[in-house]
Order: sequence, then structure tokens, then C-alpha cells
Amino acid sequence: MNRIAEVSLPYDKRIVIGLTYIYGIGRTTSQKILDQAKISPDIRVKDLTADQIQSLDGIIREQYVVEGKLQKIVFNNIKRLKDIRAYRGLRHQAKLPSRGQRTQTNARTRRGKKITVGGTAKKAPSKT
Repeated sequence: MNRIAEVSLPYDKRIVIGLTYIYGIGRTTSQKILDQAKISPDIRVKDLTADQIQSLDGIIREQYVVEGKLQKIVFNNIKRLKDIRAYRGLRHQAKLPSRGQRTQTNARTRRGKKITVGGTAKKAPSKT
């Protein structure tokens, strides 16, 4: 199993897709890294040589913030917004969308399962 930047990459995927399994690397960044390392994006992860793995690892470590460091930066940015009571921070605290999306009918992913408010209609009197 090939490990790059402390992440085990999927064995049978193309390297351009495999690199996206690293937190902080998407398709565009993956393509740029492969261009710098002069590696074909069509090569499979299992077919990489030790030198290619080493060059990819070196490029990622030197030029990109990924995985734990990036997650810590993002967490601290959100925490800072909450601490200064900024609007975006308050939206994060309330677990609501923070970038202006509609919430009256959408935002189910962020707000969770719909809770029906019941018991408001009067019940018919029961026979005794």
C-alpha cells in the first residue's frame, strides 16, 4: 500500500484520482503536482516506483499544507469567528449554512432530519 503525506492511497485508482484522497488536494492541485513531478496522470497507484512516490511526497510536503495542519488551520479560523461573535461564527454555532444559502425549505444536510410539530389539531372527543 503506497503512502504519501501519511495517507494510504487506493491501490487500483489512477494517481490523479488517488492524490485527491489526501485532505486539501483536489483534482486541479493533483494535476499540478503530477506536472511538477513529471508523472503521467494515467498511471495507477500500484504501478508507481519508489522514486516517483518519493518525489510526489517531497513536492506535497514542501509546497502544500495538507491533512492535520490544514484541518487545524480551518478549525482555528472557525473558532476565531465564533470568539469574535461574527455573523459567520454565529451561523457555525447554530449549525446553519454560513454562506447565504436559503434555509426555509432547504439546508436539510446542515439542519438534520425534519421534525414535525404535532399535537396542534384538536382531537375528536372519544366515546366513553
